[in-house]
Amino acid sequence: MKIDKSNMRQTILEFPKQFRVGLQAAKNVKVEGKFDALLISGMGGSALPGEILGIWLRSYKIGLPLYINRDYGLPDTADERSLLVFISYSGNTEEILTAFKEAQKKNLKIVAITSGGKLAKLCQKSKIPFARIPKGFQPRMALGMQFAALVKILVNCGIIKNNLENILGLENKLLPKELELKGKNLAKKLKGKIPVIYASDRLKSLAQIWKIKFNENSKTIALTNYFPELNHNEITGFLNSQGKFQIIILEDPSDHPRILKRMKLTSKILKSKGVIVQTIQIKGKDILDKTFSNLLLADWASYYLALEKRLDPTPVKLQEEFKKRLK
Repeated sequence: MKIDKSNMRQTILEFPKQFRVGLQAAKNVKVEGKFDALLISGMGGSALPGEILGIWLRSYKIGLPLYINRDYGLPDTADERSLLVFISYSGNTEEILTAFKEAQKKNLKIVAITSGGKLAKLCQKSKIPFARIPKGFQPRMALGMQFAALVKILVNCGIIKNNLENILGLENKLLPKELELKGKNLAKKLKGKIPVIYASDRLKSLAQIWKIKFNENSKTIALTNYFPELNHNEITGFLNSQGKFQIIILEDPSDHPRILKRMKLTSKILKSKGVIVQTIQIKGKDILDKTFSNLLLADWASYYLALEKRLDPTPVKLQEEFKKRLK
């Protein structure tokens, strides 16, 4: 019996093609104005492009204030000098639709990214520019096209410089097939355990996305934290651990030297307490290559962990049930 009924494996293998699709979808999407800040509203997989953007901006020391909104309303930071980007892959995410309507009432500068649904209809009705990306994906598996569309919009609006060659270059830099075996082996080690993913504060969004991949693909609880904060509290929790945890430390050689020392020392101490720890070095030619290569490994690990558990990695039945009961 085939477990992967929606063929997620093929989606992972074809992931590098998504960037070109996203750039094309946002080709003519532009909002006029001068912007001092960026507010991205998204839930679940549709919030991830904003998280990746934050890593990118921070790495290149682009001082644009970025806020990510995961709520029904708008934060106080949303004003006439902000560009508001609403991302909902389905177009029917109720939190995003509520915040979108609030932004409309306040006459703020709005742009959207969606595959359709109510959000696309609202944009068409009010002549609000939006990037329409292809349907047929789970939001968490459409990260490449959503991120590329977001960057293209920001370039069109003059908010960031044109670095689209770097985005397009990912189509050839990323090599999903070469990471598959490593992800499969990691999944075997994780069977029956709770993944705990650690990274530096600079890359804590990466750890958060690993967590989400394990939650949704593997249907398993996963935890995350970041250095140096976790050394001031969470590390003590392993002194009398009640669960079967496996620590995954995402190590970037370009992190602060003291952070790298903390990672090594944390690993040594936890191993001495009987905790399984695996350090994964983040490799790549630049921050985008590093980020998306690392996330492809997360895709493979979470995908094969689902197969180890004899579970189809694509459906998110509890989420769908919750949405139906919430209506």
